Amino acid sequence: MIVVTGATGNIGRPLTRALADAGERVTAVSRRPGPVPDGVRRLTADLAEPASLDGVLAEAKALFLLLSGDLHGPGGAPAELVRRAASAGVRRIVLLSTQGVVTRPFGPTRIAMRALEDLVRASVPEWAIVRPGGFASNTLWWAESIRTGRLVAAPFGDVATPVVDPADIAEVAAACLLEDRHLGGAYELTGPEVISPRGQTVALSAALGVPLRFHELTREEAGAAMARSMPVELADDTLDILGAPSTAELGIGPGVREVLGRDPRTFADWAARHVDAFR
Repeated sequence: MIVVTGATGNIGRPLTRALADAGERVTAVSRRPGPVPDGVRRLTADLAEPASLDGVLAEAKALFLLLSGDLHGPGGAPAELVRRAASAGVRRIVLLSTQGVVTRPFGPTRIAMRALEDLVRASVPEWAIVRPGGFASNTLWWAESIRTGRLVAAPFGDVATPVVDPADIAEVAAACLLEDRHLGGAYELTGPEVISPRGQTVALSAALGVPLRFHELTREEAGAAMARSMPVELADDTLDILGAPSTAELGIGPGVREVLGRDPRTFADWAARHVDAFR
């Protein structure tokens, strides 16, 4: 049996379906109830309380570990969850990390994530690390303003970076959970192109078939909005990348092609599949 954490999110949903379609027994873990594919066991649990997963981990051969933003801050207990999984006999862990552990290794959140990567490597005999950059699905933050006012408001309107489709992340994670040939790998995942918030607005406008306006937020305005859903430090880290990406962060990571043997999906691909979220 495979345990998927964050199972109702943008990565967890397609990952859970892919594993179920492959004939695996799957337990979908999330903080709040949500729909899961037929035949998938659902468990409502909070990763901030690792003991709440003890029962299901005792039955598991593999774990996909995805941490929500608040678990990167004070009070999070991801290391304890890894230790409990290993003690329960879980042999394989696929960890969703971040490209920032390579491109910006010295910030506190990346130091903590690198330590978690090291703990996973030391705790179980089979592991893989998935390190995505920015997510195409972060544009869902704009959904309400697009629906109500045909408006996109974002900082750094003309700074372009690669963004990765969560469906690609899910496919890579599924391959690492199901195929031995990917074990021991750390895969950087990005999209196939750089695209700015203004460019994303153009792509969403084309997918919707309606004109959209773009308003550039200040860093302070964007930081205040982001801090409502993630630790302030993580919001600052994200804004640093969005506003001044490094050369490494502007590169196209090889991970999707290395694992899946194809090019990553474009932002336009993602927008066309998720257009209903903005209507």
